[in-house]
Amino acid sequence: MEKGNYSVVTEFILIGLTDQPELQLTLFFLFLGIYVVTVVGNLSMIMLIRLNSHLHTPMYYFLCSLSIIDFCQSTVIIPKMLVNFLSKKNTISYPDCMTQFYFFAFLVISECHMLAVMAYDRYVAICHPLLYNLMMSHQVCSWLVSGVYSLGLVWATAHTGCLLRVLFCKKNALNHYFCDIFPLLQLSCSNTYVNDIVILASSIFNIPFPTLIIICSYILIIASILKIQSRGGRSKAFSTCSSHFAAVGVFFGSCGFMYLQSSSVTSMDQGKVSSVFYTIIVPMLNPLIYSLRNKDVKIALKNFTKRTLF
Repeated sequence: MEKGNYSVVTEFILIGLTDQPELQLTLFFLFLGIYVVTVVGNLSMIMLIRLNSHLHTPMYYFLCSLSIIDFCQSTVIIPKMLVNFLSKKNTISYPDCMTQFYFFAFLVISECHMLAVMAYDRYVAICHPLLYNLMMSHQVCSWLVSGVYSLGLVWATAHTGCLLRVLFCKKNALNHYFCDIFPLLQLSCSNTYVNDIVILASSIFNIPFPTLIIICSYILIIASILKIQSRGGRSKAFSTCSSHFAAVGVFFGSCGFMYLQSSSVTSMDQGKVSSVFYTIIVPMLNPLIYSLRNKDVKIALKNFTKRTLF
């Protein structure tokens, strides 16, 4: 059938997390609070690392990059989500939807690989401390971060390019709170075989591959920690690693649940709940788990506060 015979969709209706009116205001204040904590936490980490020379190390360089990703990812999704909680008609235009998806894909894929880079950095620091300055030089760190953003850019461009080929002419009610690939493809009335192949390749490369790097890094880190003679030193190291690994587990677990399964309508409601974790909850928790539990960050924050107040 020719393209001219279709009534082409020019805007989408975002169904959101729930269609129950009595919950909209409660959810608005809940996610507004989460967004404020996310913005304050991540921007504070970025400023603190930039302004404190003692934190100009590879570990904090990666933390700063992660905070930038988390801040941008939350800003791409949550403000529109908050507006929809208060609006009677929750619509988003086709160009805005494609733009939102592009930046979301770029940021979430970048975060997958940034977490893997951070795990590798901790592995080198704990297991090869004498070679750390050589293996994690400024040039190597720059290459790693550039590689992370390049992978995000390539895969986001591939996904969005394939999505722009898809014709939307069925119902325009998007069963999600933002423009994601699976709910969009469910509205398609053209062949999505190429999209399915790209999604499969992307999911295999961007979820299990970084996860394997992280698991291997932490296994080697734990093996090294077990060799520590001091019981207090082992306990402190395990406490830090467990909190880091918990955050990584929540992120990759929720991503895997969403993208490593078929895009069926029955699983989309569960997928929306899963998406909340890696798009909203994890960006809020990362500054707390990765940074505020760190002694160096606490000292830098205390000194920064003193300089600001006095």
